[in-house]
Formats: sequence, structure tokens, C-alpha cells
Amino acid sequence: MLEIPSIHLLPPQVANQIAAGEVVERPASVLKELLENSLDAGATELDIEAEQGGVALIRVRDNGHGIRPQELGLALSRHATSKIAELSDLQAIRSLGFRGEALASIASVARVTLSSRFHQAEQGFKLSIGGNAQLQPPQPVSHPVGTSVEMRDLFYNTPARRKFLRTEKTEFAHVQEVVRRLALSRADVRFRLYYKNKLLLSLRSAQAEAEQRQRLAAVCGEEFAAQALPVVAQQNGLQLSGWIAPPTFSRAQPDMQYFFVNGRVIRDKLINHALRQAYQDVLHSGRYPLYVLYLRIDPSEVDVNVHPSKHEVCFAQGQWVQTFLQHSIQTHLATTSPRQVASASPAAPTRLLAQYPLASTPTAAQPATQVAERPIADYLATLFSPPPAQLSEQPSAPALIQTPLPNAAVATEATAPPLGYALAQLQGVYILAQNAQGLVIVDMHAAHERITYERLKTAYGQQHISRQPLLMPLSLAVTRQEAEIAEQYADLLPSLGMALERLGPQTLLLREAPSVLSDGNLEQLARDVIADLGHLGSSQRTQVEIHKLLSTMACHASVRAHRQLSLAEMNALLRDMETTERSNQCNHGRPTWVQLDMQHLDALFQRGR
Repeated sequence: MLEIPSIHLLPPQVANQIAAGEVVERPASVLKELLENSLDAGATELDIEAEQGGVALIRVRDNGHGIRPQELGLALSRHATSKIAELSDLQAIRSLGFRGEALASIASVARVTLSSRFHQAEQGFKLSIGGNAQLQPPQPVSHPVGTSVEMRDLFYNTPARRKFLRTEKTEFAHVQEVVRRLALSRADVRFRLYYKNKLLLSLRSAQAEAEQRQRLAAVCGEEFAAQALPVVAQQNGLQLSGWIAPPTFSRAQPDMQYFFVNGRVIRDKLINHALRQAYQDVLHSGRYPLYVLYLRIDPSEVDVNVHPSKHEVCFAQGQWVQTFLQHSIQTHLATTSPRQVASASPAAPTRLLAQYPLASTPTAAQPATQVAERPIADYLATLFSPPPAQLSEQPSAPALIQTPLPNAAVATEATAPPLGYALAQLQGVYILAQNAQGLVIVDMHAAHERITYERLKTAYGQQHISRQPLLMPLSLAVTRQEAEIAEQYADLLPSLGMALERLGPQTLLLREAPSVLSDGNLEQLARDVIADLGHLGSSQRTQVEIHKLLSTMACHASVRAHRQLSLAEMNALLRDMETTERSNQCNHGRPTWVQLDMQHLDALFQRGR
């Protein structure tokens, strides 16, 4: 007969080791907890030592305010903390750590020595503990003001846990990543990392903006620091700062994305979604943006106590935060145009811009909404003078280089606009232009595609998403949960161009859909919108799909390769690029132009040697 085990209390050591599993995953987890404790203690200098990937040794020394001798034992006890005192304190947490479990959990799976000198004490004290060892009274020790925590032999008493650790190289890579994250979160703190008694990383305190750029370069690479766009935005108590990489500087993996909420590095689905949406029509498919961003928010508006490792948070007003982040990043990405790039240089005057014809823009007499409704051929006529209809579709003998007209204006350093003036057309694909810095090469189709796309978006954005009743309403078989979501957000759906009606416990009826998407997969669109609403409480699926359609329209409507353009047409395209947002990259995230300055060109021909 099957024996049924009785209910009993776990031995303290087993309970501690189980609790440690929530906090201590690998050496990097230990380091994170120790560094956060040091920062909470007011440390401005941190020295970190590691051996064997951090498994054999992790030691952290800080110059914080230290621990009172009589409290050293408590610091290694469970549920002991100086950071909260009552339940209401959890509603507005301002410290990085607060659970009172880290040191006790670490001590249950490793050998720990804690040494500290309180800032008002004349002497330091230390105590050691490991595994089942009993705490002994603190012993006097010579120690400067601050605290040192030494962890040795991680998981020495839990071999089952130790065998799941990775190679020394992999574990140390995680250790380095923890240091990088904390170094980015606190530029005012000096960090030094030693490995096998060798100094690997030394980051001085960075107060001025130039020093913070240097730290950014040391942690994320000099190329990122050189190209990063500064971000500063605030609204209704939310403050966003930091750096974002331009869309053309992206990575194949999301391994350089750092987001901090009130100084705490987090990974949050709402934030990730907001940033993806901000980059959605400027980033190449399959690529990931780079950013280091800091969000400041009232602590009472965010719950950081939703996960033991404190990597996840919950916002009281998630939609508010998401909208703020997306709008702020989109606004800064909109500055990725030649004029904004050149505006940092003193050689960016604009007094000769009217010398060449500019592409027309919607006026009061010609509303933007009419532009989107007109045939593409007519709309394209607003982008060039003369219209594209007069351009050769298939030139009989395309020249390798189109010779400039005899009366072409000379560009001078004092008057050249950001992209300069066109010189020639190369292979019917690229425009060659001269500006104050040297040679500009423009992919004319990619550039024109962005210009057309931005104008279509502007035109469509000035009218609300129009709905079209379906001749035959579409019945959707859904789960009960999906049906409840659709019913819950019934008032929001019309603003997304949709009308969904619940017919039964697991049946929805789609009666209206966005007019511009009437030929698309409406069933999939409806299901995706419901999934977004259930997952995020909002959906931009309709807008994303509309933008995809507009992007396709822009691609087909843009000037094609091997069309020969006159110098006036080429210059008109350059001027349009300078006044169009996001024109540094096409709709697919590819660059639209590159600059070869004279120093680069001289190097190609070894001039000056």
C-alpha cells in the first residue's frame, strides 16, 4: 500500500537553500546582490575581485557607511534589512535591495566572511559563516570605513546546483555584464574589476557630460558612444534620459539594451514593446536597436516587488508609461535627417536652399488628406519638377557617369547645405554630390522612398482611422478569455477601426474593419489586436499594419533605379532629404546616404604621405 508522507516543517538549512535558489543562480547573481547593497550603503568607490569565473571567489569592497558591530550577525540573518520597516514602505521603494534575504541566502550555499567598519566607529569587525556553521561573535579587525564581503566556494555544499554552472569563461562573462550594468546605472561611482589579481576594468567617477560619454564608450564601445543620440524628455512626472543608437547602427542580437527605472536595471515586456514600436519603421528586419536609457518615476507608481531578482516591475499606469516612452523615442529618432546631423557643425548655413526647386508640401489650399487619396502618379508629381512622367523609364544607353550641366552652381564651404549640390548620377542608382565636408553618395530610391513614406504617414495621420462595414460580417471562433477581452475593450476597438461583437461564450463577429486594410487578412488582424489588448492593455496593431501598407505604397511609388534625373531633380531630392524626418534611413532601416570627407578621400589615394 502506498505510504503517504506526513506534513512537516523543513529543516532550516534546507529552507535556506531553497530560498537561495530564488536569489543565487550563479556567481553573477551573488555579485549583483553585493554591489546593490554597497550602493544602497552610499558607496562611491567599489573594488571587485573574482577567481574561476566567480565560483572560487567574489570579493566586494566599498567605502559606504559600514555596519554597526552589533548588527553584523543580523546582516547575515533572514528577513533582516535596514531598508524597510513596515508594510507601507513597500509602496514606495527607493533602494535597490530591500528583501533582507541576499546575504543569508548566499551564506547558505557558500562560505562568507563579512568585515565592516561603521563610519562612526574607531575599529572594524568581521565574522565568518558557511553552510551549517553557527555564527560566532564578531572579531576585531583592521578595516577602513566601509564594508568588505568575501564569498568563496559557491555551491560547495550543494553539488547538484554546482554541476549546472557553465564554463569559467561563460560565468565570468556574466560577472562582467553585472559590473557593466551597475557602472551604467551609477556614473558617479568609481568601479574597479580585478580577475586573477589583474586589473581588467577601471572606471573613474563620471560627473560631467563628457566624462559620462567616456564611461559609455568604455562599457558599450567607442563606436556606439560616437554615434549615440542623446535623449532628454519629461512629461507629467516622468523623466527619460540617456542615449539611443541611430537605426543604421543596430545589432543582430538584443545584447546592448540597457533600461533603468529609478536606477534599477530591468527587463520589462511593456518597455520592450514601447521601444520596438518606436523603432518599428526605421529598423531593418531582424535587427535590434542599441540604447542606454534612464526612466525616473515616482516610486509609488511602480512596484519592484514582483520578482525575487527584481528584474521585472509593474507600473500602476502602464499605458501612460508606454505612450510616453514610445513618443519620446520616436521624437528623437525623427531628428535622424541630414540637416540635424549637420546642425552640430558650424558649416551648415541654409541661405542658398531656394536656388533649386523644392518638393511641394500640403497647404491649406491642398489639404494633406487629399494627397493620400489621389492616384500615386499624381502624388509623385509633387515630389519632382518636372514630374516623373517626363523621366525616361528605360534610357536607351545609360551613361556610367552623367556629366553635370555647364551652368551648375558651385558649392562653397561657406554656403553649401548639409548634402551639398549634385554633381552626377552613377549607374542610374546613386547621386553623387559635393558638400562642405567632401563627397556625399545618395541611394536615390531609398531616399525617395523615405520621403514619400513620411508624407503618406502625415497625410493619413491627419484623418482618423476610417471604418468600413463588411458586406459579410466575419465570424471568429475564439477562446472564452479572448471573447472577454474583446468585450472588455469594446469601447476602444472603434478607435482602432474595428467593430467586434460577442455572439456567444466563444464567438466574435467582426462587423467593421479599417477601410485601408479591407483587402488584408482581417481575421488575423482581429486576433492580433485582441492578443495585444490582453497582453499589454492596448494595441497599435492597426496602425502598424496601415504603416506597412503605406510603406509598400511608398516603395512602389518612389523613383526607380536606372531612371536618369536632371541636376535640378537630383538637387530637389537632396533638399527634400534635408527637411524630412528619419531620412537618414529608408523604410527598411538601410542607410540612404553616406559621407566621405576629404580626410577619408585623401587616405584612399595616400595624399600627404
